[in-house]
Amino acid sequence: QMQLVESGGGLVQPGGSLRLSCAASGRSIENYRMGWFRRAPGKEREFVAAISWSGNTTYYDDSVKGRFTISRDNAKNLLFLQMASLKPEDTADYYCAAPVHNIGGTWRGMEYWGKGTLVTVSS
Repeated sequence: QMQLVESGGGLVQPGGSLRLSCAASGRSIENYRMGWFRRAPGKEREFVAAISWSGNTTYYDDSVKGRFTISRDNAKNLLFLQMASLKPEDTADYYCAAPVHNIGGTWRGMEYWGKGTLVTVSS
């Protein structure tokens, strides 16, 4: 079993930045491709970003490309999401997941999920 705990959410003004963290326990993340998803109020959960086990390959939804950066520290069992140039439409609960796979063009979290951290972008 792997437990995932997100942190780093909060209230930020439009144009601001936040760094989310996801701490894993129970298993090493080093063998998993991992990802971030989000669910905005009243909307379905959607893919945000994913990263290969080595960290060498990253994937982003078009809505965050160029603004968000996913990274990982396998030695510390941590996953990160650096968010910049935040917009009100980025307001959502953000979840980390492992493993993540692209199935038929749709990214899916396959087994382990955190409980989420809320990001609110508002002036």
